[in-house]
Amino acid sequence: MKLFLRDQLPLIGFYLLQMLLVPCVYWLSGEGRPMRIVLYGMLLSTVVLIVYLTVRYFQLHPYYRVLQQPKQLVDEPFQSLGSAPLADSLQDLMRELERKRQDEIGRLRSHTEQQIVFMNRWVHQMKTPLSIIQLTLEDVDDDKTAGSIQDELDKMRKGLEMVLHSSRLDQFEGDFRVEPLSLPEVVRSSIAENRRLFIRRGITPDIRLDKDLQIYSDSKWLRFMFTQILTNAVNYSDSKAGKKVIITAYMKEERIVLDIQDQGIGISAEDIQRVFHPYFTGERGRQYYESTGMGLYLVREISTRLGNQIELFSKPDEGTLVRFSWMNRK
Repeated sequence: MKLFLRDQLPLIGFYLLQMLLVPCVYWLSGEGRPMRIVLYGMLLSTVVLIVYLTVRYFQLHPYYRVLQQPKQLVDEPFQSLGSAPLADSLQDLMRELERKRQDEIGRLRSHTEQQIVFMNRWVHQMKTPLSIIQLTLEDVDDDKTAGSIQDELDKMRKGLEMVLHSSRLDQFEGDFRVEPLSLPEVVRSSIAENRRLFIRRGITPDIRLDKDLQIYSDSKWLRFMFTQILTNAVNYSDSKAGKKVIITAYMKEERIVLDIQDQGIGISAEDIQRVFHPYFTGERGRQYYESTGMGLYLVREISTRLGNQIELFSKPDEGTLVRFSWMNRK
C-alpha cells in the first residue's frame, strides 16, 4: 500500500491543485455560482478519484507486493504480477531476462565442464611421463642427484593431485562413496604415502591412535585431506633434530576426534581467520615459495561435503593444531 501511494503522489498532487483552481476560476469568472454546487463538483471528483485509485490498487496489488520483495521476484520471475499493462510489460521483461540468464548459465556450465574434462585428461597424461622419469631415476648412480630428482617428482605428483581434486570438487556428489573406515588405517596409509617427505625434512611422525576408532567417510577424499595437512605440518616445521608431527585420535563426548599437531612456525593472529580462503598464503606462507594457498581451502570444502568438522589452532613459533571430528555412529 505504501509503495502504491508513493507512486500515485503526482496524481494526487495534481488533483489537489485542480481542486484549488476550480473555485478560483468560478470566483474570477464572476458567474456567482452557489458554493454548494462547487463543493458538489469537488466531492464528485473526489469520489471518482477514490474509485479509480481503489480499482487501480487491486489491479496492481501483486505488482507492488512483488516490487517490495525484489528477492522473491528474482527467485520466481514467472509469478503473476497482476492484469494491468504495466504489470504485463514487467513480467515480459522478467521472462526475457530469465531466459537470457538461463542461456548464460548453460554456456558457462558447458565451458566449465569442458575445462574440467581437459584438466582431468591433462593430469592423467602428465602421470605417464612422471612414471617414466621414476623408472629412469633407478639408473641414476649419484644418490644426491637421485634424491633431488625424487623430491621434485613428489612435489609434481602432489601438485597434480591437488589440480585433479580441485577440478572434481564441483562434481563431488558423483565422485564419492561413504563407507565404514578404520581411522588409524587411513591415517597410517597417509603417513606411508608421505614417508619420503618426512625423511627428507627430518621430521618424525608420533602416532597415538586408538585401534578401535571407526568413521564413515570416503577413503580417497579423506587421504587427500590428511596428505594436505601432513604436508603443511612437515613443510612448515624446522628441520631440527627431535621435531615431530604428533597425530592423536580419541573419543570426545559423542565425537571421534583426530588432532594433527606440528612443532612448526605457526600462524600469525591476523592470518588465522583467513587461512581457509582460496589462494591465501599469509605472512608465513610467503616464506615458502611452494605455497599455493589452496591446500587448506580444499580441505575445508571437502570436509563440508563429507560432513566432518575441521578446526585450526595456532600461535607464531608454537606450531599448529588441525582438528578433525566426526559423529560417532556406533
